[in-house]
Amino acid sequence: MVTPVELLIYPDDCDAGGRLTAAALLRLLDRARWEQLGGAASGQARSDSFPAVRKTTLEFQSHAGAGDRLRVETSLVAMGRTSFTVRHVARGEDGAIVAEAELAFDCLNSRAEPAPLPPEFVQAFGRRPSVRASETRHLAVRGLAVALDLQGDGRPILFVHGFPLDRTVWRQVMATLTGWKRIAPDLRGMGLSDAPGKYTMAEYADDLAALLDVLHVDQAVVCGLSMGGYIAFELLRRHKTRVGALVLVNTRAEADTEEGRRRRDEMIGVVQRDGPAALADALVPQLLTPWSVTAQPQVVEHLKAMIAANPTTGIIGALEAMRDRPDSTALLGSIDVPTLVIAGREDRLIPAATSRALADAIPEAQLTVIPEAGHLAPLEQPVQTSRVIAEFLEALA
Repeated sequence: MVTPVELLIYPDDCDAGGRLTAAALLRLLDRARWEQLGGAASGQARSDSFPAVRKTTLEFQSHAGAGDRLRVETSLVAMGRTSFTVRHVARGEDGAIVAEAELAFDCLNSRAEPAPLPPEFVQAFGRRPSVRASETRHLAVRGLAVALDLQGDGRPILFVHGFPLDRTVWRQVMATLTGWKRIAPDLRGMGLSDAPGKYTMAEYADDLAALLDVLHVDQAVVCGLSMGGYIAFELLRRHKTRVGALVLVNTRAEADTEEGRRRRDEMIGVVQRDGPAALADALVPQLLTPWSVTAQPQVVEHLKAMIAANPTTGIIGALEAMRDRPDSTALLGSIDVPTLVIAGREDRLIPAATSRALADAIPEAQLTVIPEAGHLAPLEQPVQTSRVIAEFLEALA
């Protein structure tokens, strides 16, 4: 979070009843934001680019009027190469929240084309996006202690992370999907969940179905990333009625080839010999785009931290489960729920062409390719990924 700014509310900021108006508050937030950016504003001018507001959400918590002072706190929610989202919290002199706002921006050049964010901007806000705290819980599921982030109310959406990650890969996406009950567990052997000895796609799927039982959720939108997509296919096989819609991100239906299975075994050897941190060093350039590696150090740091923190047992178990997973190609034609397929244009592990073939094989599936994303679109390009998922979910409502 950058340094807060204090602003005075004037009479012309208020309506006939003396209350601060939404339009005036947005003007005040705009002023606060550019005061907080400091030299970054001149950096934008030098780079022939400007931020254009794409989406605004604003919610008043209490009233304020002429003569009152607001303390505006601003934090970065998400940042891509050409876009960013900020959250403002405006507090009264007593510290109580007057209003909260979230604004998504696209950086455009003088021809109204997407333009990279100037380095001064990145430096002004800092490189680590801040995400509103989730309600992290630990629940007993099939004899395991399962950690999960739980946010909001409404229709449920179940986020299933990939390998070798944890639930936090979804946090920036989850923070934007208000109006939904967002459920993001750590899979067995990953993150803060227990690491037992048995790992198969069937075990992962049964864990998730049991978790929905514990949460009294009959059916959910299932959003699976990479290995999470493999698990989503297994959920369809074993617990079809629990899946109300699908979001398949950076994933494929085919089983591993012989070469793929050999590489899984090699990774198992690396983890057994040198531990999870060694695997992190090897995987980063495969999972992320070159631009993400050089320009988004916070993403690299987050990815390495997730991998290194996972228990060896869980990583090896997941590698074995992926190596031995069934082919799901024959399942695709029978999928009869709304489906969105998301690909990274620069995904080296699952090329966009593979995702296109996946979408073509599922009746009426939608496909979106995220520019400048590799194998981890929710982590590398959270703003664009969130936007695509939100549009899909809105169509379901």
